[in-house]
Amino acid sequence: MAAVDLRPLPTRDRPVRRVPQLLAGLVLYAVSMAMQVRAGLGLSPWDVLHEGLTLRTGLSFGAITGIVGVVVLLLWIPLRERPGLGTVANVLVIAVVVDVALRLISTPEPLWARVALMVGGVVANGLATACYVGARLGPGPRDGLMTGLVHRTAWPLRWVRTGIEVSVLALGWLLGGTVGIGTVLYALAVGPLTQAFLPWVVVRERIAG
Repeated sequence: MAAVDLRPLPTRDRPVRRVPQLLAGLVLYAVSMAMQVRAGLGLSPWDVLHEGLTLRTGLSFGAITGIVGVVVLLLWIPLRERPGLGTVANVLVIAVVVDVALRLISTPEPLWARVALMVGGVVANGLATACYVGARLGPGPRDGLMTGLVHRTAWPLRWVRTGIEVSVLALGWLLGGTVGIGTVLYALAVGPLTQAFLPWVVVRERIAG
């Protein structure tokens, strides 16, 4: 399969498709986060950190998500990364929607239902990531931190991503965030799922003539 071009396109290029796709992807991403939280079987590395900070500060999960996003954006400055519309929307939309979703979704009692909620959350997260990344309106704060470090250090992407995620996972676990089978499932499945969904939703550059 040919590599999918994910470099940002000018915002003015096909905004009627790209902006709604971006927003839909971010809303679905926030809902998928809430699904995994309510399943209670383990979270993604960044969400382990978000949950740990929520437990320690008393702030809402969405508020912590937004604050962490802003802090990560500040780390872009020495890396000379440039935020796009998608970057700003990522912080704002997810922070608001995840709190709404957490109010609407409850934790089911049967284990099979929690497993189904967890699996559904991971699959939805893969689709959501493909949608908002495929809109090509700028990376999310955490993705931009990863790519910025790669550009500045010339270290392999997989090493940088693994280093970041292991660090935030360890810190989140120390703060009381939930680590479990869902964490392992997310780590193994979300990349392949995103890659599988991307060709269907990525916005491709128009070829002149």
